[in-house]
Amino acid sequence: MSISRRAFGGVAAAAAGLAITSPTRAETATAPKVRNRIAVSTYSFWRFKDDSKLSIEECIDHAARMGFDGVEILHIQMESEDPGYLQRLKQQAFINGLDLCGLSTHQGFVSPDEAVRQKNIDHTIHTIELAYALGIPTMRVNTGRWGTSGDFDELMANRGVEPRLPGYTDDDGFAWVIDAFEKIMPTAEKCGVTLGLENHWGLGLTPEGVLRIVDAVDSPWLRCTLDTGNFLEDPYDRLEKMAPETVFVQAKTYHGGGLWYSLELDYPRIAAMLRRHDYRGYVSLEFEGEEDWRTAIPKSLAELRAAFG
Repeated sequence: MSISRRAFGGVAAAAAGLAITSPTRAETATAPKVRNRIAVSTYSFWRFKDDSKLSIEECIDHAARMGFDGVEILHIQMESEDPGYLQRLKQQAFINGLDLCGLSTHQGFVSPDEAVRQKNIDHTIHTIELAYALGIPTMRVNTGRWGTSGDFDELMANRGVEPRLPGYTDDDGFAWVIDAFEKIMPTAEKCGVTLGLENHWGLGLTPEGVLRIVDAVDSPWLRCTLDTGNFLEDPYDRLEKMAPETVFVQAKTYHGGGLWYSLELDYPRIAAMLRRHDYRGYVSLEFEGEEDWRTAIPKSLAELRAAFG
């Protein structure tokens, strides 16, 4: 039997209240600080650069050598979906002492064409099953966008904002996205894969947009993936609005200058904010700069370790 996110949270809070009393000042002073585990997205080694695509196996080896705790896999970077390939990746991560902690996927539900939406629903269900086969507990998902920009460069030039399709409103788009996720939730629950809706382009451009969808679906299997680099203006207040529902963090760095833009992100401030909301999960590096990954990724890891413990 499915349970709503609100009911799930209420049960958990009630159980915690029975078992836990308020700490004393001495207990608070001696309590260990949260240390977030640090992963790296395989995207960090590729960044969609021509002739720079590494295999997932190579990314796992490099991540282990550099000292990461886990690896987040970018789905479109995978070379196969055969069961044997999936199990070899799982074994390679295990032997290297790494978690496969996230799967990052792409889908788009912002379309008036029901067949297009169904194709993306089917794709998302399929990738949830891949995450299950890989032993991955969470998967990044998107709303999709209107698709009225000429290309991604044009979208970035417009700071992620694009016109709606003529004759349609944001309310139409939100209804399509909410309906799609409601159809996907049974598979997420069956497979035990928590979906994290990212603050991305399209209807996920604002925290209000992301939370409107998460609140409407109201399932513990749809929460938030917090991307530190996707709020281009006034990021900190916006990041904090999403923090209570966050199950996975993607942390951008831009050494050598960003591919499309650069942000000066204060990671000690972001880490402190997430600690206030008792975030204990993974922080996954998404390096998105022009510097060679061989030097930029270790620098980024040191930066995140210093901030997140």
